[in-house]
Amino acid sequence: MNLYDEPYRPQFHFTAQKNWLNDPNGLVYYKGEYHLFFQHNPESTKWGNMTWGHAVSPDMLHWKQLPHAIEPDELGTIFSGSAAVDWNNTAGFQTGDEKVIVNVYTSAGSHAPEPKPFTQSIAYSNDRGRTYAKCEGNPVLGHIVGSNRDPRIFWHKASGQWIMALYLDKNDYGLFSSPNIREWTHLSSLELPRASECPDFFELPLDGDPENTRWVFWGGNGRHLIGTFDGREFETESEAQRSEWGKNCYAAQTWSDVPESDGRTLQIGWMAGGSYPDMPFNQQMSFPCRLSLRSHPEGIRLCREPVREIENIHGERRALPCGVLEPGKNPLSDVSGELFDIRAKIAPGGAAEVGFVIRGVEVRYDADCEFLFCQGKAAPLDLVDEAIDLQILVDRTSIEIFGNQGETVLSFCFLPEADNARLELFARGGAAEVRSLDVWELKSVWR
Repeated sequence: MNLYDEPYRPQFHFTAQKNWLNDPNGLVYYKGEYHLFFQHNPESTKWGNMTWGHAVSPDMLHWKQLPHAIEPDELGTIFSGSAAVDWNNTAGFQTGDEKVIVNVYTSAGSHAPEPKPFTQSIAYSNDRGRTYAKCEGNPVLGHIVGSNRDPRIFWHKASGQWIMALYLDKNDYGLFSSPNIREWTHLSSLELPRASECPDFFELPLDGDPENTRWVFWGGNGRHLIGTFDGREFETESEAQRSEWGKNCYAAQTWSDVPESDGRTLQIGWMAGGSYPDMPFNQQMSFPCRLSLRSHPEGIRLCREPVREIENIHGERRALPCGVLEPGKNPLSDVSGELFDIRAKIAPGGAAEVGFVIRGVEVRYDADCEFLFCQGKAAPLDLVDEAIDLQILVDRTSIEIFGNQGETVLSFCFLPEADNARLELFARGGAAEVRSLDVWELKSVWR
């Protein structure tokens, strides 16, 4: 088998060349490159020996895997963390013309040659992320409680300091500040109910208004709080909300230092729990998303939509006729394949159910209860102007569903039957109205 063309190799989702992969780490943009670091076991397709793998891309689609960035040491294996560009050389690491990329990670002391508590450490690069040196002062933040881990750092311009969000224990997280990334002071603590580890913390405009922003505090399973941040404390304005309704998205993180000229907040996650039998690799990343905050009748909602770069790999387009969809009819009966970007707006009308069957997997909307069902999971999806809006990304081993411009998201790994490449659009219990239906075949990013 050729590398990247194995039968179960995703064709537009990132996977490591070989062996185990989990959490995305150190997402940062610098000089035309998106950096994706990731939890990686260089020795096995099973979890263990955590090291930071590394890949770069010009567009979040076409990735080039580089040598490992951060290797285990006497402080432990290298657990999750984050990265940022130190534009003002606050840490004093800069030695040349390039700005320094600073990666902050957890030293997993329980996996050290001589076991010790979990602490937080630094590695930094003066050559655009090609090589890394560890800070002589590691760890830069000592043990606090439990298995405290997963530092997420960013420069908070309004207060002129670095901020770190850190998982502490149970549902507890801490916020810390630093003038130089080397010395950290505890600011405040917060609780994110029914969440654990892998925090992220970011600011977004509400309804696209840069003068009216909110902060989102995010946990590993996608549960999050919305509120305000004054450089010291995060004040919540919402109950904990769900961002992910499927089975297979975890530990998502946003990219640091995306240029203001771009203006997007970009995120990628680990599609945890997939199955890849007899493959040289194990696990995959989600497709990158753009995040936004939108006003909703029930309050402010965080929305996630596939990045526009998906259009760079659009192949043949099938724009199918709009109009009435009768039960038993399938306008996609002559469409088959492995890789798709499906976009549809459907008004259930008199139908009890509408939806798709994708390579044997049913995506079903129940018009009576206004819920979307797939792979044993259910998610609320309101009718808007009596219709639902769906975008569905289909890769060899995954299906990601985005309802109503990302208000509802369900992510799934699946293992299709090799000979089943069929698509079906259905209405049951009555006729529905197809207001728009476009199916794009997608190109492999590895070819």
